[in-house]
Amino acid sequence: MKLGTFPRAAFALAGTLAAAAAFAQTGGGSSPTGLSIPDNVQFLSQDNPAIRKATAIVNGDVITGTDVDQRLALIILANGGQIPREEMQRLREQVLRNLVDETLQIQAAKAKDIKVEPRDIDTYFNNYAQGFHQTPQAFSAYLRTVGSSDLSIKRQIHGELAWSRLLRTKIEPFVNVSDEEVKAIIERLNANRGAQEYKISEIFISATPETAVEARANAQRIVEQIHNGASFPAYARQFSEASTAAVGGDLGWVRAEQLPEPLADAARQMPVGGVSNPIAIPGGFSILAVQDTRKVLVADARDSVLSLKQVSIAFPAGMTRPQAEPKIQQLAELGRTMGGCGRAEDAAVGIGAEVVSRDQVKVRDLPPALQEMLLALSIGQSTAPFGSLEEGVRILVLCGRDDPAAAAGPSYETISETILQERVNRSAQRYLRDLRRDAVVDYR
Repeated sequence: MKLGTFPRAAFALAGTLAAAAAFAQTGGGSSPTGLSIPDNVQFLSQDNPAIRKATAIVNGDVITGTDVDQRLALIILANGGQIPREEMQRLREQVLRNLVDETLQIQAAKAKDIKVEPRDIDTYFNNYAQGFHQTPQAFSAYLRTVGSSDLSIKRQIHGELAWSRLLRTKIEPFVNVSDEEVKAIIERLNANRGAQEYKISEIFISATPETAVEARANAQRIVEQIHNGASFPAYARQFSEASTAAVGGDLGWVRAEQLPEPLADAARQMPVGGVSNPIAIPGGFSILAVQDTRKVLVADARDSVLSLKQVSIAFPAGMTRPQAEPKIQQLAELGRTMGGCGRAEDAAVGIGAEVVSRDQVKVRDLPPALQEMLLALSIGQSTAPFGSLEEGVRILVLCGRDDPAAAAGPSYETISETILQERVNRSAQRYLRDLRRDAVVDYR
């Protein structure tokens, strides 16, 4: 990870906007209010929600229940609103721990005279809004509808910018990488040409002998949530205690021998797209996800870059598959007979289809099933129809393909930077542990 990496708050939202919006709009109950309210209301505690209570005071800085609720709402948003009720308290506790760490990081940067200007925070926030095709004002309004706020995201941006600048100015200058170390890695890469590599993401939950049972149970609950559709990167950013948390747990490309033995064994046995159960390693438990595989310094067809045309048909709401079948067969026949990309637009008009052209499409960025089919096609051929009646049915026509050159491996500069950042991240973990140890935290 490079220091100053795009803060993780936006990534926890990426890809979930539509699902969360749909969830937020669902109603409930049949009473006139639309709410499930009994006629005889009986309060079960003396808590007054109108009173803004502090959840924790960290070296004098207050973290309120509202802070926790709004940050928790981002996790719920990242999971489309699908958080079991029994999971909520554990998530609240983890969010509070994250906020305590965030507060300590901001305080540490301030103590070293490292400033984060409001305009810097606003620039990142505005970029988030643009990513969702919204103005900052509209995005702020949307966040309020799902129980969060722009202030919650801006606080997280502040914490990450402050921490990354602190590390860059106070730790990175004192970390060295020797020429001999880089050359040794290059030699090992060449010696391992053709060996299997794995693109892996991780979630690490620390544990001591006294907390091992609870930590394993927490890790297992995370696995279950991911199997039920939760976002692995979102959970990694919020709950992983590894230095990779800020990049969604992404370890990058590694060989099995570079991993602790229990993790190496799991990686070798897992399919692409698989997520492991909690794996015991020294210091805690890891959850692995295998994103992809390749061979070291060997050209891979999946690194090819394609030029494609997508021909698609939309169907009216409520149409059944039997009703749509003739149109789907027309699309399939068009793909077989159109005679290549040059005639796609004219052929599409005849069946009421739309055509979209895309260049520089990486095969690796496509779903595995499409990867296999497209790599087997010749120029001018098309895939079988795919999609759904709700989202449209389409074919892809292969217009061009640039095959990868022989893999040259990472550059000297890339390897040196990777070693540097690994060492800075280890120092950052030790630094944060010291901050926690010396902090005065009053939980309320």
